[in-house]
Amino acid sequence: MNRLSQSLVLTLLGGVVLWITALTTSYLNYVKPGFRPFLLAAGVVVLTLGIIGLVQEWRRPYANAHDEHVHEGPGKHVEGHDHSRAPKAGWLLSLPVFAIVLIAPPALGAFAARSEDAPIRPPATTGSYVPLSGERITPMAVGEFIGRAWDFRERTLTGKRVRLTGFVVRSKKKDRWYVTRMQMSCCAADAIALKVAVRGAAPPPDDTWVEVTGTWVPPRSRKIPNGTVPPEMTAIQVTKIPEPSEPYE
Repeated sequence: MNRLSQSLVLTLLGGVVLWITALTTSYLNYVKPGFRPFLLAAGVVVLTLGIIGLVQEWRRPYANAHDEHVHEGPGKHVEGHDHSRAPKAGWLLSLPVFAIVLIAPPALGAFAARSEDAPIRPPATTGSYVPLSGERITPMAVGEFIGRAWDFRERTLTGKRVRLTGFVVRSKKKDRWYVTRMQMSCCAADAIALKVAVRGAAPPPDDTWVEVTGTWVPPRSRKIPNGTVPPEMTAIQVTKIPEPSEPYE
């Protein structure tokens, strides 16, 4: 791959990174919001390097022609090879760049979260959670619901109505489905599924974003190892909603 190809790919890559970060919220499908400044800085640097490389390659034929005229004289012609043409294989490196724009891979959804293996362990303590009101419906993150549900000592969800937001994952069991949210530490590659089993309502199609209002169903036995099965809730209302601009917790 010659310098022209490298510079063009850098220009395309830098431009696409700036486009999805500065002009859209597509970058939230891949990384956490806190990475936006770093993506903007990286996009500017990569785009600048690409443009500099293109300018240098554009000026190279004129510089070479001037040098040949000086060294060989005006009446002589020196044959050479045109190194400005990019090998065809080099352009394949630009395909992922175009894929980001044309295909725009979505955030992780039901396919990635379909496994019914044991979920992540809940937090060791829930002392930092805000006390819940018994009269109103409390919007709550799926991760917080899981942490509260497995705190057998405090049992802060008892009798409380909460509202969870997530996408639908169908279950192999006919009496439930899951309201799910993917949680990531850094980027989509390390995302894990946070799931709460919903009972008492018909399951919408997979990947449908919903708000589920309901109440926690305490486990029948405290002998269940903490965090080995998703907690359950009984649905009072299920409302379909558009996918949020920030799909991860």
